[in-house]
Order: sequence, then structure tokens, then C-alpha cells
Amino acid sequence: MNFQGKKVLIVGAGKSGISAIELLSQEGAQTILYDANEELDKEEVKKKLPKDYNGEIILGVLPSELKSEIDMVVLSPGVPTDLDYVKELKNAGVTILGEVELAYSFSKGKIAAITGTNGKTTTTTLVGEIMRTYYESVFVVGNIGVPYTQMVKNTGNNSVTVAEMSSFQLETVHDFKPDVSAILNITPDHLNRHHTMEAYIEAKVNITKNQTKEDTCILNYEDSHLQLVSKKIPATILWFSSTRELDRGLFLRGTQMIYRDDKRECVVCDVNELQILGKHNYENVMAAVGIAISLKVPMDDIYKAITEFKGVEHRIEYVTTKRGVKYYNDSKGTNPDASIQAIKAMQTQTLLIAGGYDKDSDYDDWIKAFDDKVTYLVLLGQTREKIANAAKRLGVKNIVLVDSLNEAVEFCATHANAGESVLLSPCCASWGMFKDYEERGMLFKKYVHALNDESR
Repeated sequence: MNFQGKKVLIVGAGKSGISAIELLSQEGAQTILYDANEELDKEEVKKKLPKDYNGEIILGVLPSELKSEIDMVVLSPGVPTDLDYVKELKNAGVTILGEVELAYSFSKGKIAAITGTNGKTTTTTLVGEIMRTYYESVFVVGNIGVPYTQMVKNTGNNSVTVAEMSSFQLETVHDFKPDVSAILNITPDHLNRHHTMEAYIEAKVNITKNQTKEDTCILNYEDSHLQLVSKKIPATILWFSSTRELDRGLFLRGTQMIYRDDKRECVVCDVNELQILGKHNYENVMAAVGIAISLKVPMDDIYKAITEFKGVEHRIEYVTTKRGVKYYNDSKGTNPDASIQAIKAMQTQTLLIAGGYDKDSDYDDWIKAFDDKVTYLVLLGQTREKIANAAKRLGVKNIVLVDSLNEAVEFCATHANAGESVLLSPCCASWGMFKDYEERGMLFKKYVHALNDESR
């Protein structure tokens, strides 16, 4: 794709937008950075850009006269494709690219791409660790926090790029084609953005859009949505299952993780050798192993990486023990299914901190998963009343509403007994109270570490 002399509008002044500007500037494009948030400080935005950047920065309303001059638009993942000005530009014949699609046009080497409602960051991180045991040049990018455009110029013919892909990023796929893809699971999420479950599923399955039978797609056999869409996926499918043996794929036999294909059956590991908790994590490991096998990583290297892996920050992360109470940070639990997995992983009575931005989620299944394990449900944020009403309807008692995360931590510290756990697993996005789930998780850990260690 030739960008020389093209007038390109980059939408979104976050990390993805800034990285896209840097890449396109190197390619001789005439770039304009646009963000609809008129409250941003233009001088602060300028500080993020290359020092020699001489393009425009536009905040607020996009000028009408500019629309006729634009050759191409690059959307950051957080920008919906159904905004009026985006549809207007598209109808006028302007090429609309996502940041991922832009990066892919420069990418070299092998690509492993991972999506799913839950588990993608853990799986992507683990795949990166496995790849580094065997390949010299490995890049971990995408929704995990490192823009693909930031690293793509470093890729080479012998490198491996491991990309975490969100539904937002996959909405704008045109030519993106991974050698191996994985869809871990699909449960309702981001319906405020995608509007229907069908549209959300379609975005996820876009990860396989350009694959062929020469490529591989890793799928969860126990996911009913994936069973249905598997018939339309053009890649060769490798299944994994946490509940049954498969003729071909990865599965659990007791505590043993097994890989079976047409030629062999072998034990990958015993799940008791893993350092991450819960059936959902065993599924994440199986998906990662499937990707690694597809990319020809030897089993000894796979075993070493998966048994040494300690998990990722903000995902059922053990923080510390105070007065005999264990504290866990699952700030990345931003939807009901993710938070279901977190509460299932708890092995003690638990005080649960939840609530946040409303993504039009339904909370009934999450509340039913408490299974008498939750001694207090401590709620904050935009959804606290909505969740409280659902919890009361389903018979949950000891519901507490608080105004801040610090207040939630203080309440739990004074009401938890030795031997119990405190879990932050919000079941909601962080927006409105925090910049992102990472800030929420870091603040939770800060407040926990500040608690008094002495007995009450």
C-alpha cells in the first residue's frame, strides 16, 4: 500500500493514533490527527507526537471542508465505525483502515492472532513467552497495550508477531491474515458498541476472514457460538476442550493436559504444575499450546514456558495477605463471564468488589455463580444500583454500596475474617471512574498495601 503524498486522517489521540502518525510520517504521508474530544489539551497532545511533526491537530468537530480533501482514514480501536462522519467518508469512497490493518500492510514473518471475550491477554502473554523459548525475534502487540504500528517496522522474515485482537480492532479487517488464529470463547460483551450479539460474533470471527486451509484456527469446543461459526471458518480447525476427550486437539484427562493428532498422543503437562488457577486458565494454556504446536515449537520448550508462567497483572493477581486475608486483583474482569471465572477460582469465602461503567450487560449468571461463596458484595460506580437490584432479586444479602474504590477496600479490610479473601473483579468496564482497568488495578493494589497489618 502506497502512502506517499496521501492525506491521511488519523482518528484518536491515544497510543494507537500516535503510533499510526509516526509510521505514516515515515512513509511520506500528509497526516492530520483528529480527536472528537474537544476538552483535550492540544499542547499535551503535541508532546506525544514526534518532535518534527508538522501536521494538523484537530479537536472537537471535524470541519466539513476537510472531508473532501481526505484520501484515507485510520481509526483507533476505540472509535466506532458507525459514527456519522465515518459513514459519510466511507460513502464518499474514502478508504477506512483500522490501526491493525495499517500495521499489517508492513508486517513480515509469522503472525499468531488471539481474540475472545475473555482470556486473550493471558493467552497472548503466554504465547509470547513460549515463542521466545524458540524464536529469536518475537513481538507481542495489539490490545495488550503495545500498538501493532509501533513495532511492525522491526518485524522480519524470521520473526513471530503475537497479536491480541479486540472486537473493536477486528471490525476494520480487510486483508489481515494470521498464520494461526485463536478464538477462546464468545459471551455477551460490548453490546453498547456492537448493538447485537450477531454483530459482536461477526467481529470476532473476522480474525479468520482471510485465512485458508493452509492456516490454523484454534477454537474452544465447549463454546456453543464457536460450534456454530466453525462451519464458516476457512482455516483448518484445532479444537481444545476442558470437559471431554477429542479425537484431535487438546483436552484434559483428569489432571493431565493431552495433545492428540493423527500421528501421536502426548502429555503436555499436569495442570498441578501450572502456576495459574482455574479451569478457564487451563483452557487459555491449551489454546496457547495449540498455537505453539502450529508454529512448530518443540514440546520441551512449550512445557518449560507454560510451567514457569505466573500469569498477567490485573487478572486474578495475588496482591498480598493482610491480617490473614488474601487480596486478589482482577481489574481486567470487565464483563460477567470474566468475573464468573474469577469467583470460581476463589477457594475461600470471599468479599467481592464490583461495579463500574455500564456496557448493557446482564448480571444474573454472574450473581448465580456466587454459590454462597460471597459473604459481602461491595458495589461502586455507574452500575452499582443495577447490580444491587439484580442481586437482591436473586436472594443475595450483605450488599454494600460505596462511593469510591478506596472506601470499598477499607470496608472489606474491616469486615473480612482471617482465612477469607477479598477479590476486586468489577464485572464492568473502568471508564467514568478510572482511565482504564490498569489504573483501577494499580489503585486497588496501592490501597491494599496501605492497609494496617496489625490485628483488629
